[in-house]
Amino acid sequence: MKRGMCPGTFDPVTSGHIDIIERAAALLDELVVAVALSPDKGGGPLFSIDERCDFIETATEHLRNVWVRPFDTLLVEFASEVGASVIIKGLRAVTDFEREFQMAQLNYRISPDIETMFIMAIPEYMYLSSSAVKEIARHGGPVEGLVPQQVYDALAERLVESRQGRT
Repeated sequence: MKRGMCPGTFDPVTSGHIDIIERAAALLDELVVAVALSPDKGGGPLFSIDERCDFIETATEHLRNVWVRPFDTLLVEFASEVGASVIIKGLRAVTDFEREFQMAQLNYRISPDIETMFIMAIPEYMYLSSSAVKEIARHGGPVEGLVPQQVYDALAERLVESRQGRT
């Protein structure tokens, strides 16, 4: 059985993430979506680890071979823990490649039995990032179609709460 892992912070999960997860799931017997705690990334996540896992579970419930797990360890340690032999990463642009190539080489040095595989974003999502979605939503811009519906609703609620807290 071939098990892979698709890691990320997913704060929040976007339609681009879901596309990569669906395409990776089609290539593997099982896919673990590994949600990084990432308390220090960008001032901390907007959504809790449990919320991010719930969003992904809901958005991927149609995929029978996908399961979601939080983690707060080295990526390759977690991959070994869940029995994944391949790490799947989505790439949008050259800037993603440079960072991901470096991480893949470091991961290989730590654990040469775990491969890294890159899946290119489709043109529709090449520009899409969680940071961009949060910025657009924070300013009241339209994010429909950029995130799953549950995330859209949660973003609207969370950002209304934060605006009310500032007034």
